[in-house]
Amino acid sequence: MSKLLASSTGFLRDDRGVTSIEYALLGSLIAMAIVGSVSALGETVQGMYEQIAARMP
Repeated sequence: MSKLLASSTGFLRDDRGVTSIEYALLGSLIAMAIVGSVSALGETVQGMYEQIAARMP
């Protein structure tokens, strides 16, 4: 039983995967910011392109 307790304590104190989780969270936040800005500015940019296309011969 003490062997199980020692191995579970070692598992809980292991922090080797923490940096990869932090990078994954940071990457997902950046992706959400990009998607949010593209969806917010998408209609504006589309309107500008339509105005430019209408003025071209």
